[in-house]
Amino acid sequence: MEYLKTLDTELFLLLNGCHNAFFDPIMYWLSNKLVWLPMYLLIAFLIIRRYRMKGVLMLIFIAVTIALCDQTASGLLKNTVQRLRPSHDPALMNLVHLSKAGPGGLYGYASSHAANVFGLATFLCFVLDHKFRILKYWMFVWATLVAYSRIYNGVHYPGDVITGIVIGLGYGYLLAKAYHSLIRHIDKEQTSNL
Repeated sequence: MEYLKTLDTELFLLLNGCHNAFFDPIMYWLSNKLVWLPMYLLIAFLIIRRYRMKGVLMLIFIAVTIALCDQTASGLLKNTVQRLRPSHDPALMNLVHLSKAGPGGLYGYASSHAANVFGLATFLCFVLDHKFRILKYWMFVWATLVAYSRIYNGVHYPGDVITGIVIGLGYGYLLAKAYHSLIRHIDKEQTSNL
């Protein structure tokens, strides 16, 4: 276990140390949730336009997916594990390059940013049809950039981010399966009522 912690710290210092004036503002904005609001609204619009009432149900499932990801990463793991963020670790504080967003909260395991964005990307990957294949690819590129920005900005170890990604992949997949199951049930009910 100590070996993994050392490896995580060394990888963090390597990745966080690869910063420059060009990428600093980009990585700051990648981590800013409000910057992505127009993209979220566009995705919601496209889903409603394409799927109508099933799209509304899809948006509800997206909300549940993100809530489960966020509560597992932030509500459960951060409070249970209580692993200091690298930005709050006394042994690393002077070595960490922080963005203008600052050091974040005290605990960082697991990354809720990584969990949330990978939960959304995974859910959409499994529920959207082939007409959205470019969006599906984009969602994973976007999720990867957001997850990496958390290390770059000095607020998460790679292990925090990897755990968040696993949480997001898991919930995204499970909620997509639940969504498809419910849609099949609804379609069967509608067919039997004709």
